[in-house]
This record gives sequence, structure tokens and C-alpha cells, in this order.
Amino acid sequence: MAVRRIINMGHPTLRKVAAPIAPNDIGSSALNELVKDMIETLADYGGIGLAAPQINESIRLAILDVPTDTRYTTGGPSLPLTVCINPEITVLSDTTAGYWEGCLSVPGLRGWVERPQHIRLEYTDLDGRRHTHEIEGFLATVCQHEFDHLDGILYVDRIDDTTKLYFDDEFTRFVDLDSANHLES
Repeated sequence: MAVRRIINMGHPTLRKVAAPIAPNDIGSSALNELVKDMIETLADYGGIGLAAPQINESIRLAILDVPTDTRYTTGGPSLPLTVCINPEITVLSDTTAGYWEGCLSVPGLRGWVERPQHIRLEYTDLDGRRHTHEIEGFLATVCQHEFDHLDGILYVDRIDDTTKLYFDDEFTRFVDLDSANHLES
């Protein structure tokens, strides 16, 4: 296992549509080692989600790990460590909500992004089992943020009002953190 370097906005891998993982690769030692590296990397960098393209692996793989109490949400919904292979999202409602998003591949910035708040998530796990979940609220935003990486999309592409894009230092100084929703993955 190893902590991998997270690549930053501007690296071409972050703008590619990632390749699907073949069914016969699920459960392979190479994929299992990559997932272990991603888990270590996520823990080292301190985020709540990581997509394989962020460590320069252009495949449709992401991990999510959202504890109940984090710097992103206090007392909110949690999601235990989840490995998502070839995830698919279906929007179930057009109702949106906004969060201050940050990204390990876009360090030092934070921006306001509105996303649908009720989705269906389908993915395959490391054992080859298929899962389907309906997800709402903050966790729906986290999923959409991570899986956007698999399609070459960064959260900054989803900011409608660029006056709501801040450097972290200015965000801390000028945004009311008690009322701000935010995530970083």
C-alpha cells in the first residue's frame, strides 16, 4: 500500500472520460492494491471521497468515506467506506441545494455548487456484487462530485456564479461558516 500523489486541475487525466472496469478485473490483485492505495491516499490528504483519475488512473473507480461528524457536516448523514466500481447515477428529482465544494485536485479553492438532491446510485463492489441505493441531500452531492471526476468534470465547471469562488483563506474570512454547507473530496 502507498499514498499516491493527487494530480491537480490542469493535468489532462482529470479531463478524460475514464474507462469502465472490465468484469474480469473486479477482484484482481491489481485492483485490490489500487483500492488500498486510494484508501491510504484519502486518509493522508483528509478528504471524504477520491476518484481514481485524481491519482492519474483513468478508470471508473471511486471511494467514499463520510463520517457523521466531519469538518464538512456536523451530525449529518454518514456513509461508511464504500468502493464504487463503474458507478451510475440517475437523478430522481430536479430539486437542488447548494454546498461550498472543494476538491483535493483543486487545492486552495472553494466554490458554491447547486446539485440535484435525490439520486439513485448503482455500482459494483470489490466482490462483484451490484448495489442500488437511493441517496438524498449532502450524500447525493458527495456522490455527484466524485463521479463527475469519472467523466472529466471538476466542481469548478459546475459553478453558476463565479463570484462564489473563493480562495480558502478568503472563504474562511468572509463566509459565515455556521450557515455554510461545504464539502471537500
